[in-house]
Amino acid sequence: MSPQQMSQIVQALIWVPLLGAGAIVALSASGIQTVRRIALLTVVVGFILSALVVQNYNPQLKTSDGKPDLLQMRTDIAWVGSPASSPAPGEEAGSATFGPDIRFALGVDGISLWLIALTGFLMIPAVLVSWESITDRPAAYYALMLVLQSGMMGVFAAQDLILFYIFFEFTLIPLFFMIGVWGGDERRLAARKFFVFTLTGSLLTFLGLLFIVLSHSWMSQSLPGGSSQLTFSIPRLIAEIPELTASGPQLDYWLTVSPWIFGALFIGFAIKVPLVPFHTWLPLAHVQAPTAGSVLLAGVLLKIGSYGFLRFMLPLLPEAAWYWFPWIGGLSIIGIIYGAFLALAQDDIKKLVAYSSVSHMGFCLLGLFAFNSVGITGGMLQMINHGLSTGALFTLVGMLYERYHTRDIDSYSGLMRKYPVMGFFFLVVVFSSIGLPGLNGFTGEILSMMGMFATNTFFGVMSLTGIILGAWYMLQLTRRVFFGPLKEPIHDHEHASHAPNHEHQQNHGHAGHGAGGHGHGGHGHGTPEPVMSHLPDLGFRELAAIVPLSIAILWIGLSPQCIIDRMQPSIDQVVNTLHARRGAAMAAQNPAPDRNLVVQHSSNSDR
Repeated sequence: MSPQQMSQIVQALIWVPLLGAGAIVALSASGIQTVRRIALLTVVVGFILSALVVQNYNPQLKTSDGKPDLLQMRTDIAWVGSPASSPAPGEEAGSATFGPDIRFALGVDGISLWLIALTGFLMIPAVLVSWESITDRPAAYYALMLVLQSGMMGVFAAQDLILFYIFFEFTLIPLFFMIGVWGGDERRLAARKFFVFTLTGSLLTFLGLLFIVLSHSWMSQSLPGGSSQLTFSIPRLIAEIPELTASGPQLDYWLTVSPWIFGALFIGFAIKVPLVPFHTWLPLAHVQAPTAGSVLLAGVLLKIGSYGFLRFMLPLLPEAAWYWFPWIGGLSIIGIIYGAFLALAQDDIKKLVAYSSVSHMGFCLLGLFAFNSVGITGGMLQMINHGLSTGALFTLVGMLYERYHTRDIDSYSGLMRKYPVMGFFFLVVVFSSIGLPGLNGFTGEILSMMGMFATNTFFGVMSLTGIILGAWYMLQLTRRVFFGPLKEPIHDHEHASHAPNHEHQQNHGHAGHGAGGHGHGGHGHGTPEPVMSHLPDLGFRELAAIVPLSIAILWIGLSPQCIIDRMQPSIDQVVNTLHARRGAAMAAQNPAPDRNLVVQHSSNSDR
């Protein structure tokens, strides 16, 4: 396909879900089946479009002068700004010469490619697991889900900072309503906490990105013939800031302000990951969210934070990243171990999986901040693997919840006898999550640890603790739920079913709920007895959701190089920038006091 056609496909990744959402709203009176089919058709089309993007991305493409052309399928449309009648030297025709140069700029490189594919892929099981469970206001629910898909695609494809931030915020509103309207008993508290944390992170992210733009403008106009133009182009900022800060007063200025920019961006993206101690919103959001919300939150939305670290902080702020590495590495290790111990202590299946996400995302950050190609590749691969494995886990937990309406681990035992197909897929996903060789989790964890061992042996050794604990809590969960004597949850008749208006009306259903049958006229309605699920083992719709996820888990485990080949050149570009900037800071003459700290830390890291 031609570059123009491919750029249109990338645009369609954003517009098709919005059109689908509009169609759902317009045809909502036609009935729930029509709404479901439109939603499913839309996400299938989105997946096909994302597959075309992966198929047509060429990591070996060169520009006319022989340089790597890693940003492909580009769209660049003027949006806000005043074009010059005669462009200044070095400026493209139509670019803004004063005021902001904000553009509707999209593109795909090796870093964003697989996150776009992951988003398109996970939307299908997200729709399928909602098929029977969402009966209250389904049109609004599915429309919000498609708006969320559009926002997630936009975040990964945006090549303009303002556009990135718009899509970044765009992902907040739909999930807020999905949790707050279709969530469990504490849905409003969960939605408020989610909103406050993520909005705070978004505002800090915006301030950090804005200061990057202003700093670029100030440094540019200080040079002879420099322009005061405010550019928000991500590729241009990544290319020009290292050149502007190679030496001289610009380097002194940048080393002074970059720690503050780094701090704002770090907190903003760390909340999104989430990294300890910014993680407290996540377990409640996961527990109260509908199954599809949990799948997309764990599978894609958490990756926006780690994507921000890799896209902005490492190439633009490498000196600050080197300086703060001991703290970031330490927080990642704390997150790995702390999240694992909290997962071990849970009696709620969804909360256990939520804390496992805190632990696994610590591995992702540990790989990204290894500052070498092996570690960053492992961190990036682990982001994809975590999205698949944890998305599949939440999918299976949702299927189990549909049968018994409780997530209490102690209420279950021996379900492998009754649901052998579900148990088989649960085992596959659990083995993937703990990094069993041959499944997808193994390669990402190994590469992340290898990269960290090359940078900091202590952090590498400590990360092994997370692998051991992860195997412990995941295998213990599997043993308690699917093995041993058959035991099914106990509920009284009055509380056996969840509320029809919400997918997750949490009910642990212990015998005490119906003690004595008070208020029921003595007819025995409060007598607790097992809730024998009449649903069979996984049906066609459920298999359509979980089988593709399992195939992807196996495929990446057996052939990870298919994923790595397309992302590696873009990662190498980030690594080259990292080490070039570090060398520039170390070689600078007459360093300012702030720079002494960076150079001293960099020298110590070499030893």
